[in-house]
Amino acid sequence: MLNIIWVSFFITAFAAALYRSLFLGDASVWTELVSSVFVSAKSAFTISLNLTGILCLWLGLLKIAETSGLTNLLAKALYPLFHRIMPEVPKNHPSVGSMVMNIAANVLGLDNAATPMGLKAMEQLQELNPKKDTASNAQILFMVINSSAVTLIPITILMYRAELGSVNPAAVFIPILLATSLSTLAGFAIVAVIQKLDVFNRVVLAYLAGFASFIALTAWYFNSLPPAERLANSANWGNCILFSLIIVFLFAGMIRKINVYDTFIQGAKEGFEIAVRIIPYLVAMLVAIAVLRSSGIMELLVGGFAALFEWMGLDTGFVPALPTALLKPLSGSGARAMMIETMQTYGADSFPAFISCIVQGSTETTFYVLAVYFGAIKISKTRSALPCALFADVVGIVSAVCFGYLFFD
Repeated sequence: MLNIIWVSFFITAFAAALYRSLFLGDASVWTELVSSVFVSAKSAFTISLNLTGILCLWLGLLKIAETSGLTNLLAKALYPLFHRIMPEVPKNHPSVGSMVMNIAANVLGLDNAATPMGLKAMEQLQELNPKKDTASNAQILFMVINSSAVTLIPITILMYRAELGSVNPAAVFIPILLATSLSTLAGFAIVAVIQKLDVFNRVVLAYLAGFASFIALTAWYFNSLPPAERLANSANWGNCILFSLIIVFLFAGMIRKINVYDTFIQGAKEGFEIAVRIIPYLVAMLVAIAVLRSSGIMELLVGGFAALFEWMGLDTGFVPALPTALLKPLSGSGARAMMIETMQTYGADSFPAFISCIVQGSTETTFYVLAVYFGAIKISKTRSALPCALFADVVGIVSAVCFGYLFFD
């Protein structure tokens, strides 16, 4: 699937560039395309380089957690759930603990911690995978949940809204929470249907009810705060939890009387190796995305959607937010730039900016995530992972628009 999509990006970009140069007289498109190839290739290496330190830090800490038995404790606590949704994962397998910590980090908006934990989980799941070049059912489910994970505290989005002059930066908090929850539920549901998982049993429903209650309680807490305090509280809680997690790992290692420093170094070395391995996959995907953007396809798609919605007699007030929605599965930085541009053009508290922020917080950079995670363990056949993840993105985008109309004041 990724092979076909990757090639189609280049072919589509080439066709669009031909059209612009031959019919619109815009010969500069070829310069833009070639420039984007070199810039994005360099950017891919820079991203990998920036990830190296983060990977070394968190995989070192995770090594301590694994050696001290923390991941085993998590695995035991959640085995009843994972046994039903990932039946091929053995009882007390360390991958369960790594997956839980990854999902928790995503929920809390701790991106720097989530990626190393997710990569560790994929490596551990790969040990159970009989076909090393093909994604297993457990890896597919984990990737779809990861790429559509609920963002409980969208700190960066709230900060951008505050910096750009929003009167109430946290106004998007509840809509984002609801839209991203539906996106995650949709991703889980479609994988469950494809893999024929038994999800309508008391155990799975009990865990889902507990998760839903946690989301609702968190939403109630932040909604009860004065608008001016929500941003500061979100950042403070996130950073407090992040540093507390580090302390818990270290104390667990000391209690078990392991050499914490040497264990950390051992895990950090694994982080460096992973950072090197993902460079070719990032280069391949980011270059393809860059040429697609430079060709003008995005503008063409937005114009087409605007014409379609207008023809259908629908309100087109959300159309200026579509560039963020179309770019998010392809490029996190590109989508973030479009979100900021929308706020600068229409105003931080405008309806298009409101929708754009919800979309940014309720969808994921699907192609980037799949390239990094599957690339790290050299899986080339991703099976249903990409279609299911994109389905979750579509649900997130549609939900973002609907909740935008519902909550915008």
